[in-house]
Amino acid sequence: MRFVRYGEIGAEKPGVLDAQGRIRDLSGIVPDLAGAVLSSLPQVDSDSLPLVAGNPRLGAPVGQVGKFICIGLNYADHAAEAGMEPPAMPIVFMKATSAICGPNDPVYLPRGAAKGDWEVELGVVIGKTAKYVTEAQALDHVAGYCVINDVSERAFQLDRVGQWTKGKSADTFGPIGPWLVTPDEAGDPQALGLTLDLNGQRVQTGTTATMIFSVAQIISHLSEMMSLQPGDVIATGTPPGVGMGMKPPRYLTEGDVMELQIEGLGQQRQEVRRDA
Repeated sequence: MRFVRYGEIGAEKPGVLDAQGRIRDLSGIVPDLAGAVLSSLPQVDSDSLPLVAGNPRLGAPVGQVGKFICIGLNYADHAAEAGMEPPAMPIVFMKATSAICGPNDPVYLPRGAAKGDWEVELGVVIGKTAKYVTEAQALDHVAGYCVINDVSERAFQLDRVGQWTKGKSADTFGPIGPWLVTPDEAGDPQALGLTLDLNGQRVQTGTTATMIFSVAQIISHLSEMMSLQPGDVIATGTPPGVGMGMKPPRYLTEGDVMELQIEGLGQQRQEVRRDA
């Protein structure tokens, strides 16, 4: 199934897509797509639910995110374009949950930003608490998959002393969605194509088949160091084609348009603006 959250910022309602791709209101079944609801997502006949009129704004398809965890340099060819060695173990950093926004909301470059960048990534939403889980058990703890744009400000990330979190956490730097796609519909998470277009030009093309660490490996690894809770979101890394790796580098400017897609998980579109 494909779940959504729709409505104005801060007032999103849960929904599900029917066979025609129309939004059906789930708010009479569950209060939100968050927390314990993700451990047992409702199995309903979408045609029996109220049809949502018009074309409402889509929010992130998971609410009340507790942790926003990211994996760095998880594609060997992306590590190469960044001039870094492929890691022997997953590189882990955090992204502030206040960065989360809807899949088609504008992305705002913060004050002082000079090197804004894009990163299409497979997102994993945890559905059941995971602690010390094996790779064989890991995927049983997934509620679903989604598209994430791990927007980055490279000057904050790399040129300033400190952790990568600095360049990853500005407001709107975490577009998620449009959908939360359940594992049965998403299929093999290691066989999904990813693309990102900048102003109509294809800049990123990849497949999750070339990830250094699989989704199962990532979940198992993280669960050794922290418990993963329902609603936690993991961004699993990006394929090559980011602006930092271009020669010369190409960074985001006001008016740019990013369009992202992952096979079976939907599309995003963000216009770039500058924060006041």
